[in-house]
This record gives sequence, structure tokens and C-alpha cells, in this order.
Amino acid sequence: MSVHTLTLLGSTGSIGTSTLDVVSRHPNRFRIFALAGHTRTSVLAQQCAAHRPRYAVVAGEKEAAELRRLLAQQNSDTEVLHGAQALSDVASAPEVTGVMAAIVGAAGLAPTLAAAAAGKTVFLANKETLVMSGRLFMDTARQNRARILPVDSEHNAVYQVLPRDFNGDLDAHGIDNIILTASGEPFLHTDLREFDAITPAQAVKHPNWAMGQKISVDSATMMNKGLELIEAHWLFSCPPARLEAVIHPQSVIHSMVRYRDGSVLAQMGVPDMRTPIAYCLGLPERIALRRCQTGLRRIGRLDLPSARFCTFPLPETGIRCHARGRLCALRVERRQRSRRCRLFARTNPLYRHRPHGGTRAGTRSRRRTGKHRRAGVRRHRNTGKGGSVFSGSLKP
Repeated sequence: MSVHTLTLLGSTGSIGTSTLDVVSRHPNRFRIFALAGHTRTSVLAQQCAAHRPRYAVVAGEKEAAELRRLLAQQNSDTEVLHGAQALSDVASAPEVTGVMAAIVGAAGLAPTLAAAAAGKTVFLANKETLVMSGRLFMDTARQNRARILPVDSEHNAVYQVLPRDFNGDLDAHGIDNIILTASGEPFLHTDLREFDAITPAQAVKHPNWAMGQKISVDSATMMNKGLELIEAHWLFSCPPARLEAVIHPQSVIHSMVRYRDGSVLAQMGVPDMRTPIAYCLGLPERIALRRCQTGLRRIGRLDLPSARFCTFPLPETGIRCHARGRLCALRVERRQRSRRCRLFARTNPLYRHRPHGGTRAGTRSRRRTGKHRRAGVRRHRNTGKGGSVFSGSLKP
């Protein structure tokens, strides 16, 4: 049994901690080469003590100094690095066989691309890599014989039910279309008139999944599904017209593939990210993960109600913008990031409306309101500001 040597980009986030949990259950299979934790130095120090990586990477010099102090107290021999180049270095190091790409947002693009260019096995959990640079990333992976394994539960489910010899040609394998599921929670049954009163605490409280703040808000607005449809296009060479999203509140059916003969193959499991992580890490074997077993009798029912995309139009918006070109998709993601800032500004002054950073960003954003309206951004009737983060106010 060969030992996988791993670099974890984003080790202190929800995907990173779930990955380390899986790794700790199979210590003979995995060795941690590097952990990257941005600014969460105390959590990263604890992870270094438990897994003894060769390197730990943080954002800047201040965080590096703090982490060195914490590691010195533990007599740890982990070397501390910092900065964007360090992320790419540990992702492409010769000793590394696999890279968990779990940095949230655009910051994860460069090191993930570096891993692909170095021919690594990339466990892809970063959405923006494919949304921002799907063609570049997939071409780089092909040219350097990197292996891309999707970690997102939906894409991982599709990967599991596709033919083992799938080569990107849907017609040759008798595939009609690919269907991603969306829980629609936590606001699936919320009246549209109540959306302006939604609080950050409500937005991040998903009933099925334990996720970070950014992904929780994107899930609540279903912008997450728009990004995932774009990802599915690049991962499986699937035209937008053959991609579909359906509502499934229980989050047990993670995705489906419909074949030409009428068969629909679905992958099911409890809503726990350790399951797709373990699947990717263990290939070609299935490694044990006892706590994530699915109790079908306990689930009781599996619903697929009619989608309320009049309330949640962002999945369709995402795929339509992707069809119009990369810049349009980037614009949607940028505006959604701005709306997350505005949502959290309701209770946290650190999120005051400065979506692009700097002291004048909020002013710039307001001055360009007319331009945004011409691009298709509707103004909200009650506030006069850009549409609610939950109303899907961007049209392709």
C-alpha cells in the first residue's frame, strides 16, 4: 500500500478539518507535507502538533511570527512560510503526490493551478478555480497529466456514477444529461416578502450541512448552485443545455446522471463532506468511514419538489452567464461577493459596504449605480439600493 503525501490548502476551514479527520483515521495511508491556514494561527498550530507537517503556510509576516511562537512552545520542527508564492511552492513540491485545494475564493486559483502544472492529483474543492479559469485549468491538467478529483458533494456524486472509462464524450457513453441537487435551504419555504429581514445568523444556519460562512450564504441564495453548474461543465465536458438543477431538501441524493435508455443513476449518502473526501483520498479503494453510514430507514423520505427558481434564480443566472463568456461569470461572482458584505454589515461593522476593499470602494460602488442598472442590476423598490442578496438581482 503506497503512502499519499498531501498538501492541504485551506486546512483550517471546514473542508480542511474534515480532510484531516479522514487522514487521522488512516495514518498508514497518508503523510502531511504542508498545511496552509491563512490567518488562523492557533488552529494551525494545533494541526501542526497533531500531524507534524514539514511546512505550514500563513498569509503574512505577522501571522508567520505568531505561528513560529506557538510552534516553539510545542518544540515543533515545522518550518513556517508565508505569502502567495509559498502556497504555490508547497502545492508543486516534488515530494507531494496529492493537493487538497480548499482555499475559499480567488486566492485558491494560483496554487491550485500550480499543482495541476506540476502533474499532481488535485482534490478540487475550490469553486473559483473553474468559474474563473476553467479552460486554462483543465487544459493545464491535461497537458501535465494531472488528475482532477472533484470533492464538492454534487460533482463527486456525478463522478461516482459515470462510467469508469468516461472520457468526456457524453454521447459515446449514452448519457442524456447531468442533474445536480440543491437543498434550497435554509429559506426554501420562506415568503419572498420576508427576505429583506433575513439576518446573517439565519443565512449561515443550514439545516443539513456544516459549512463555512461564505459557502453557507452562497448556499442560502443558491448562487452556490450556479457556480456548481459552471464547474460541472468544465469537469465533465457537459454543455450547459444538458445540465440541470433540482430541489432536494434532505440532501441525501447528491447528484444524478440520466442515461439514454431511461436509467437515472444517483449517488446517496448522509450530508457529511468526509464521505466525498474519503472517496477521493482512497481511490481506487473505498476506505472505511463508519460514522458516515446512511441509515435509509431513519431518513424515511426523499423529496424532489418543483424548483422555485422564480424565488432563487441564481442557478439559472450562473449557467446563462457562463454561456455568455468568462467575464460575465466573473461579474456575477464579484457582485455576489459584494452582496455578502452588505448582508453581514447589518450586524458587523467590519463588513461595512466596501466590497472591493479600501476606504473609497463604497463610494465608487454607489457612483456606478447607473452603469450597473444598464448592465441589468435591478434596484430594490424599498431601499433604493442594489437588490437583496436573496432576490437574484443580476440578469445575464
